[in-house]
Amino acid sequence: MPRPALYIQSRRAPRSAPSVAPPEPPPAPPVSEAQEAPAAGPAPGPHPSRRQLRGLWATTALLAALLIASLWLHQRPAPHRITQEDIDAAVLRTLETTTPPSAAARAVEAISPSIVRVVGYGRSKNGKEEVERGIGTGVVIVDKGIILTNLHVVAGSDRIAITFHDGLETTASITGAQPENDLAVLQAHKVPDDLFAAPLRSTQDLRPGDHVVAVGFPFGIGPSASAGVISGLQREFTSPEGKRQLSNLIQFDAAANPGNSGGPLVTLDGEVVGIVTAILNPTPARTFIGIGFAVPIENAASAVGMPPF
Repeated sequence: MPRPALYIQSRRAPRSAPSVAPPEPPPAPPVSEAQEAPAAGPAPGPHPSRRQLRGLWATTALLAALLIASLWLHQRPAPHRITQEDIDAAVLRTLETTTPPSAAARAVEAISPSIVRVVGYGRSKNGKEEVERGIGTGVVIVDKGIILTNLHVVAGSDRIAITFHDGLETTASITGAQPENDLAVLQAHKVPDDLFAAPLRSTQDLRPGDHVVAVGFPFGIGPSASAGVISGLQREFTSPEGKRQLSNLIQFDAAANPGNSGGPLVTLDGEVVGIVTAILNPTPARTFIGIGFAVPIENAASAVGMPPF
């Protein structure tokens, strides 16, 4: 059976109708490029670098931190203003939780740098040895080393030894005496650099019952302190041997014993109002039974030529 004829269309256009073929469209871009290209609109600029992105994030974080800090500062409560009630409450709380030193302790602390130990030395009966003849106390009243003590402590001594509060030991000379008040004025031959002179106070406003403190070296022990009150004023005293008769004395009941002689009697402010000079004891024991006597500081000051109060 014969096959039908196959006709192949010629690519050439008929000569009778020539025409210009339309231009072929450009080849389609690869799929990856087509997907990345925008569908429409102007072409985008270059992408920011990583360094720019980090800078942007740092700036954002800094602004956020500043905003948070500003909000926190505005929300803080206003500082509390201290009132008198706050101060009173703090003082009361301190007093309740802290034990302050006693008034007597403060007086002793104030006067201690001016206290000295006084020892008088003489020769033994055979004249070959130096022996202790008397021991007492003194108080510095001028910072150049002028010291008040009792005359009976240093009378007849060949050598007078002084020991200051800081431990300095030296000798001294008698530069003045008031036998009627049992007072002696000493000049130390060497003094500490920071020697402190005791403050003096008039006895005109003293009253029985006022608190006082006696500081000295009883029996050589010290410095020791004892507290008491003024028992009386303008008292008189005669020594057991009848050798001394003193008048216009301050009577006090702070404990005093041999060795306290020449030491200061001070107020609770640490001011010297008298020089301890004697104790009353009807027995030969020479121990304190509750009555001591001091020379008013006015008399003591006049012994060194100091002006009256």
